[in-house]
Amino acid sequence: MTVHHLNQLLLVCSLVLLVAVAAVRISSRSGLPSLLVYLGIGIAIGQDGIGDIQFDNAELTQVIGYAALAVILAEGGLGTKWTEIRPVLPSAAALALAGVAVSVGVTATAAHRLIGLEWRQALIIGAVVSSTDAAAVFSVLRKVPLPARVRGTLEAESGFNDAPVVILVVAFSTSGPVEHWYVLLGEILLELAIGAAVGLAVGWLGALGLRHVALPASGLYPIAVMAIAVTAYAAGALVHGSGFLAVYLASMLLGNAKLPHWPATRGFAEGLGWLAQIGMFVLLGLLVTPHELADDIVPALVVGLVLTTVARPLGVVLCLMPFRVPWQEQTLMSWAGLRGAVPIVLATIPMVQGVDGSERIFNIVFLLVVVYTLVQGPTLPGLARLLRLGDSGAADLGVESAPLERLRGHLLSVTVPAGSRMHGVEVGELRLPAGSAVTLVVREGTSFVPSPETMLRRGDELLVVATDPVRDAAERRLRAVARGGKLAGWLGTGRDTEGSQAGR
Repeated sequence: MTVHHLNQLLLVCSLVLLVAVAAVRISSRSGLPSLLVYLGIGIAIGQDGIGDIQFDNAELTQVIGYAALAVILAEGGLGTKWTEIRPVLPSAAALALAGVAVSVGVTATAAHRLIGLEWRQALIIGAVVSSTDAAAVFSVLRKVPLPARVRGTLEAESGFNDAPVVILVVAFSTSGPVEHWYVLLGEILLELAIGAAVGLAVGWLGALGLRHVALPASGLYPIAVMAIAVTAYAAGALVHGSGFLAVYLASMLLGNAKLPHWPATRGFAEGLGWLAQIGMFVLLGLLVTPHELADDIVPALVVGLVLTTVARPLGVVLCLMPFRVPWQEQTLMSWAGLRGAVPIVLATIPMVQGVDGSERIFNIVFLLVVVYTLVQGPTLPGLARLLRLGDSGAADLGVESAPLERLRGHLLSVTVPAGSRMHGVEVGELRLPAGSAVTLVVREGTSFVPSPETMLRRGDELLVVATDPVRDAAERRLRAVARGGKLAGWLGTGRDTEGSQAGR
């Protein structure tokens, strides 16, 4: 490639990125899922579009798709709150394993009986579309005020279920129906166990290192966090474990470790996540040949209808029955089984393996994802309101920590969000533990040193200095007041046992 060709490529890529970024605003206003916009951009510049770009490299698409999924799972794991998913881990694991099995069986049977696919092709389609998409779930659910149990279950499920589905798709694409199902089940459990062990180990070691090593520049923390997450993915895959599960668990540990400069790290990870989504969806749109899709519209609608109205609800009901989940939450979780990039990327596996009919499988999956994402995503907030599953809790408090190594302390940057019960609380009523204090308040662009009688307001930014021994207690106390108001701790609210005790 010459320098001239490289410049042309950079120009095309930069223009595509700018169009994609602008499209996010359009999709947010119209309610149209952004993934459909990105796929549309890829189709528009592809061989049947205005760009006339010829692209049919399924293997390259698969490699880039895997890398993008690792980044997306890392970003999702960093934003997953342990307090929300810890109570729902058993139900999320049941959906990710038993729920996938139910979905594969029902969907494959429908694909074989209703549209006449061979069993091997039917099983591949059943496995491919049984995974909920992490990018779609994370982006949609975090805009819908759902109860913590529902949101935590769906997010954890989407982070966990990629691993078993990848194993199933590879197995079916290699040899078709498995003769001994228990061998495949054992392989799935072993890969999941290895991936979980690697992810937890890498995440714990990474968090330990970042908490005890002060890097010379704040911009190095986001890079280090993402490097640790990608390390977990690569290490898990190299030892024949689930790299997807490893990266999700490692990122979740890092995201709940209270690392320095955390908002900057989240912003960096979110930017990489957007970039991964844009690149992956545009590439998948390029891989599609639109004039070949017409014959597969009806099969895609049939398979998608069975998946959405039978397979997914049946899996949810059977898996959540032991946990006594209310029917309203089961209904929402049945409808919130969002598909996106993951099924389309997985549909490239049989193409790379040379499975007969793999092009038709890809077309059916592509159409299914487009149609049912267009139906499910925009209607999810309305269904949540209809089922009265809105969450009226106060917004979480954003706290950024910068280490002051030579002073053996931390500088906490706190923003009081809308809906926070810290609004109207006086600085003295925060009852921060000894060794910490609010040193500065920034309000509407003006900075001032507060007195104990200074009343905090929504939108205020606080600078809190805390010595190393009480840093965690100070943050717990701040979060408790944000949730429970000035009486947090006294009324049993805020879960700040240590923090409230220290502040009395």
